[in-house]
Amino acid sequence: MFTVTLLTNPETPVLERLTVETLRNAWGGGDARWLEPAVAAEFDMPAVPDNRWQVWADLQGLRVDLIVQPMAGRKKRLLLADMDSTMIQQECIDELADEAGVGAHVAGITARAMNGELDFEAALRERVGLLKGLQEAVIERVYHDRITFMPGGKALLATMKAQGGYAALVSGGFTAFTARVAEALGFDENRANTLNAENGVLSGTVGMPILGKQAKLDALLEITARLGITPEEAMAVGDGANDLAMLNRAGAGVALHAKPSVAAQCDIRVNHGDLTALLFMQGYARAEFAA
Repeated sequence: MFTVTLLTNPETPVLERLTVETLRNAWGGGDARWLEPAVAAEFDMPAVPDNRWQVWADLQGLRVDLIVQPMAGRKKRLLLADMDSTMIQQECIDELADEAGVGAHVAGITARAMNGELDFEAALRERVGLLKGLQEAVIERVYHDRITFMPGGKALLATMKAQGGYAALVSGGFTAFTARVAEALGFDENRANTLNAENGVLSGTVGMPILGKQAKLDALLEITARLGITPEEAMAVGDGANDLAMLNRAGAGVALHAKPSVAAQCDIRVNHGDLTALLFMQGYARAEFAA
């Protein structure tokens, strides 16, 4: 059996009952269950429809996301999350680069790297090199003045952890930011790259080895083994090409507001919902979200 979830942005609730009932009838699904009025609903059906992606594309025009997944085991025990443009709404390195006066140039490299057009490690070394000479104290200012959390993150972490889940933040960014974000949102651990500094000034180099695509996959495998669970019991979320290995290995790999080339390689794509989409797709109703 499979579960079909329809959801939209909770800040602009546009999911209509007619949309849900029309699709349920067309696909021969069971009774609809509303997880939050005008925001998220689900129904069960015996098989994945042949026209799944055509319907997905049609619903995108209505600002509605469509997720089809196996019913069994959809409540996950591990959350493995990317940070930049996933748990937060910015790319930290772009914000630092803006402070260093090379923002536009670095942002262009970041976009190409996240889209899979450039080698991640080489692109990271190039961008970090452009930060050479920046005062280390700028990191604190950037975190407080420029970084905002993706809506729904605190509810996602609190709810999964209240159900006994474990949460790891695994980023191709920097520990100077992941440590702060992990503490603010309630992650159990965080892994990222280290910005090298000398005498309070960034040296323009990054600690080795660089945490990239393989390291994110390794984190998934290491943490699930440590917890005594399988990768199928994990949910991974990210938006860039360096997230693909973990997204495709986890039981539920969510491409969240992802680059088109990344989303195209994932079965679960959330373009309109926020991080609460990861709770709705597990079957949690809004009333079940932890405070």
